[in-house]
Amino acid sequence: MLTRLLSGDRPRSLVLTVILLAILGALAFAPFLFPGVRSLETAARICIFIVLVASYDLLLGYTGIVSFAHTMFFGLGAYGVALASDAMGRGWGALAVGTVAGALAAAVLAAVIGMFSLRVRAIFFAMITLAVASAVAVLVSQLSAITGGEDGLNYSIPRELTPAFRLGEVMGVRINGKLLNYYLVFTCCLVLFLVLLRVVNSPFGRVLQAIRENEFRAEAIGYRVVYYRIIATCLSASVAALAGSLFAIWLRYVGPDTTLSFTIMLDILLMVVIGGMGTIYGAVIGAAIFVLAQNYLQTLMGSAAEATAGLPLVPDLLNPDRWLLWLGVLFILSVYFFPTGIVGRLRTGR
Repeated sequence: MLTRLLSGDRPRSLVLTVILLAILGALAFAPFLFPGVRSLETAARICIFIVLVASYDLLLGYTGIVSFAHTMFFGLGAYGVALASDAMGRGWGALAVGTVAGALAAAVLAAVIGMFSLRVRAIFFAMITLAVASAVAVLVSQLSAITGGEDGLNYSIPRELTPAFRLGEVMGVRINGKLLNYYLVFTCCLVLFLVLLRVVNSPFGRVLQAIRENEFRAEAIGYRVVYYRIIATCLSASVAALAGSLFAIWLRYVGPDTTLSFTIMLDILLMVVIGGMGTIYGAVIGAAIFVLAQNYLQTLMGSAAEATAGLPLVPDLLNPDRWLLWLGVLFILSVYFFPTGIVGRLRTGR
């Protein structure tokens, strides 16, 4: 049953299996294991970014396509929910309409971009996606009457998903709408992750890997490379939009900086590289490490600086304001010691 659920793609490493199970368990029971608003926020972000990174790995790691528009598709899903909720009011129907509309818009836009640019060199596709993503970000910022501009949009979601909806208390944890919202995000992300795992281990996924390795050979044996690339791009964009919809439902706020920023695109690239390209499991480890570092590295550095206050230079090096520097150092070390990503290293043992 477990093998079928994992689509036959086992971790193939005892250490990797333990790490993945630990992350799954921590996310599944996060509200009870790590009580507090900040820890729940971190866990929800990890869930969403696992799906976002896995959907990007479908393009980069499995198909060999470099795209800089993934945050654009992420933003389409988020703004779909925001605009639908703003127009239709609080309700489950608004969430459903916004989610479906965002995913469809992302798929259509990805198909249009793909049809015009995937027939030529990969670098041309990368440049086109960068240009389109930048144009969309500028457009969203300027259409303040619709999108809220730089200020973004605040909107209402069903009361059952807000802290105002209370059901009681279990093991010292309040069972309220925020908790239900988290488990909605967790469950949907788990389902989307398993769907992507099924896709990359299907005959379709094998063709994508063949195209990545040698597109001319794949074309010679009868596969329409362009069509497969377009389908992969549309699928990746749709899943990214669904992740954006979940992010919007969780935050109840959408703005250019939270969904369309190029910084998020760079974060996705880092997570893919850290976890391991061409390994869907890499998205789990890469997203977990990166989001935890983003949220807690600064705090840990502050504690370390206080503990070493009597030493020369060390407190200055561990100043919390330098957390981005050390995050960069951690990334360089991870690439040096894990050139195929953490999952690749654990699976091969070298």
